[in-house]
Amino acid sequence: MRSEGQVRFIKVSSKVQMTAAGIAAGLLLFWVLSMGAMALSSYMANRDRASLLDREAKVATSESRVNAYRDDLGKVTEDMQRRTEFIEKMAQAYFGELPQEAKPGETVSDSKGEAAKTVQKVSQVLPEAAKLAEIEARQLALVESLTRLADRRAAAAEARLTRLGLSPQAMLAVVEDRAAQGGPLSALATAADGSIDPRFQRLGLSLARMDALERSVAALPQALPASLEYISSGFGYRADPFTGGADFHPGLDFKGPMGAPIYAAAKGTVSFVGWKSGYGNTVEIDHGNGLVTRYAHMSGFRTVVGRPVQPGEQIGLIGSTGRSTGPHLHFEVRVGDRAVNPRPFLEAVPHVFQKGAVRAQRPAR
Repeated sequence: MRSEGQVRFIKVSSKVQMTAAGIAAGLLLFWVLSMGAMALSSYMANRDRASLLDREAKVATSESRVNAYRDDLGKVTEDMQRRTEFIEKMAQAYFGELPQEAKPGETVSDSKGEAAKTVQKVSQVLPEAAKLAEIEARQLALVESLTRLADRRAAAAEARLTRLGLSPQAMLAVVEDRAAQGGPLSALATAADGSIDPRFQRLGLSLARMDALERSVAALPQALPASLEYISSGFGYRADPFTGGADFHPGLDFKGPMGAPIYAAAKGTVSFVGWKSGYGNTVEIDHGNGLVTRYAHMSGFRTVVGRPVQPGEQIGLIGSTGRSTGPHLHFEVRVGDRAVNPRPFLEAVPHVFQKGAVRAQRPAR
């Protein structure tokens, strides 16, 4: 330090410097820790405050709903009534007029009388709940009407399958196994204690049965698999075109020119495309519930395995591959891998077998 022409020196030892630096670093560390603690405390306080506000909001919402139910049970009842009316209208829109009365032989319960007694009793004991009891009675009546309708539609489908010589029970086996694991309405009809109202359970089973049978009917052959020049060989025993001996023919032979189109007879999924011994180039379509149609002796394919097809969709070309004497389509209907007569199925197609449309059966040449 210079002062009045004189220079003086102050010496600071290394020990003093280190001590001073240590004190400064300690003060800085203390300041950082203090600020961090303050920030953490502020964050925790804000988080707790936000959590408390959220809980208060939820409680307020629940309490407001409870108060709404307590203060205006009539309004809640009106809302439920409107919903019930909407469900009834939707059911009518999709299913048509619902049967209200049971026919002789039907086993669907009819709870109208008992429901009326219940409504009367509730009205006497708990007048404010009378409307709710009436809504419940309407819901149960709707369930019973839907069950009757499902049973009647199932019976109609079953009768059609029987007329075609098919076993409805055999086609239902797979679906009934699946339905036994629960039903389509089990979640809807399950009460808080896990029980299931038997009326809802019955409805679920009836709808499952109706759906299976109607899908079976929808999968039946309903389109000609080829242009009907004539059927050159029918289903059943015939003289073998190669040996002349008795032989069982498991399908129908549609005579046609080489390369003429072959069509899917019903909705399904292509399950096989390739060569089969005796059949030559073959396509098989799985229609569900054990029903399969087979198309043989093709000269070419127009589909692949796994493709969904619609009735009348082209799947191949007429040929004479395999054990064949000339160009034609060999068409089979198989149920559970058992060949059945395709003719009754195709007779359901309008104007297919009109007089003169089918000539005398003879082997394809």
